[in-house]
Amino acid sequence: MKMHLIISISFLLVVSNCFGQESSIQIWPNQIPNQKASAEKEKAEHGDILWITNVQEPMLDIFLPTKRTATGKAIIICPGGGYEGLAYDWEGIDIAKWLNSKGIAAFVLKYRLPISKSIITPHKAPLQDVQRAMRLVRQNAEKWNINKNEIGIMGFSAGGHLASTLGTHYDEDLSSLAKSDNVSGRPDFMILVYPVISMKAPYVHSGSRNKIIGDDEVLIEYYSTDQHVDENTPPTFLVHSGDDQSVPVMNSILFYQALQKHKVYSEMHIYPYGGHGYSLAVGQGHLATWPDKLIDWISSLDN
Repeated sequence: MKMHLIISISFLLVVSNCFGQESSIQIWPNQIPNQKASAEKEKAEHGDILWITNVQEPMLDIFLPTKRTATGKAIIICPGGGYEGLAYDWEGIDIAKWLNSKGIAAFVLKYRLPISKSIITPHKAPLQDVQRAMRLVRQNAEKWNINKNEIGIMGFSAGGHLASTLGTHYDEDLSSLAKSDNVSGRPDFMILVYPVISMKAPYVHSGSRNKIIGDDEVLIEYYSTDQHVDENTPPTFLVHSGDDQSVPVMNSILFYQALQKHKVYSEMHIYPYGGHGYSLAVGQGHLATWPDKLIDWISSLDN
């Protein structure tokens, strides 16, 4: 009986490593920069979606495709939530599993939120975490069967803002702890889904701006990421809906126009309906075609 039990447990462990999430890692295992001790604790609410707030230990959840289907490509995913929380399964885990089905390794980033009382300089923390995540994935590319030159960043809503901030400020080290043996923090490509881009009126998503920077004019300019696109900005794929009442579609249009100005390889899809926060848009008709368009675009990067 005992031997049968051991065999069964071993089988389950093998299965868990072959399908779905492989593991989770702390991105700052020794010292978390820009953080002080507080009584705050992380919260996870399980409603229609998994909603995480008060992140204290930034993590990467690792999802790897089978070796037989692996393309060598990888994407780090930043869930949205207005810099107040993280829609962690809706715009994170679900996306990672779908990417695995296409042979793409996926890493869901549980990043710190600027409203946390544990953070010393609020606006720096999310960018510090995503910079570190990109370097960690690139540093461990061989271990995870990834091409170190095919690692993208993907973000939804405020997570899209964070992704675009990495894509435009990847070479600005906010902490010496973010460095990892001089590994590049530049994404090889970006995927921005109904992203927050501008911190300026009239297109700003005021909720996101209030959470991360408030009314600081210098930071408003710094975090309006369309203002920082140049010829070295990674190739970018954008998705938005024209009827988005939360984050106006002009956010994506401004970023796309900046990409075009600097001749950065880019593609944008604007759908007539969908509103905001539709993730993979399962069961939403024409809107649900955007993930297939994304896969086609990622394939085009090889040409």
